[in-house]
Amino acid sequence: MEAETINYKKEELTLSAAKANVLALVFIVPVLLVCVSAYVWLWPEQFEMHTLKSFYHANKEEVFLYPLLLFIPGAVIHELLHGLTWAVFCKHGLKSIKYGVHWQMLTPYCHCKEMLPLTPYILGGMMPGLVMGVLPTIVGLTLGSLYEFAFGLLFTFAAGGDALILWMLRKARKQDMIQDHPELIGCIVYKKV
Repeated sequence: MEAETINYKKEELTLSAAKANVLALVFIVPVLLVCVSAYVWLWPEQFEMHTLKSFYHANKEEVFLYPLLLFIPGAVIHELLHGLTWAVFCKHGLKSIKYGVHWQMLTPYCHCKEMLPLTPYILGGMMPGLVMGVLPTIVGLTLGSLYEFAFGLLFTFAAGGDALILWMLRKARKQDMIQDHPELIGCIVYKKV
């Protein structure tokens, strides 16, 4: 990789896990508040007290169990979407993608071992949040489907860290090359000199 970066200036854009978690919350909570407000405004009958009580009594086990059952396989699919998208742009395809789990934080991860141009890196970074978060949220909001809306919100929230990394790349230029950081949360930007 050294030969590939000889005419580039290296800039690390990384955060500690603790700081990333706090900033991701600051980044994503306003989006969630806007979405929930819009849903309540569009579908107020779903939030009348008698409707909420009957929904809770009919689904009390599922209300707490479903998010847990969804989140674990959803986290795996989230990471697969990163990897599959990045692999399309990698010279060595899926061989350049590494999956694993940070056991200390019980967090699955996907790491792209190749440098990518800015646009493919951004596509891979945004794909899970778009496919599992934004699109189901919009569909649920449009159709008044609380389950689909909640699913979308859950995975929009889960993509908060990805959104934060994409925000950190806002000053990157199209010709910059991006390397997923192998150990920390974030990436390395190689700017042509």
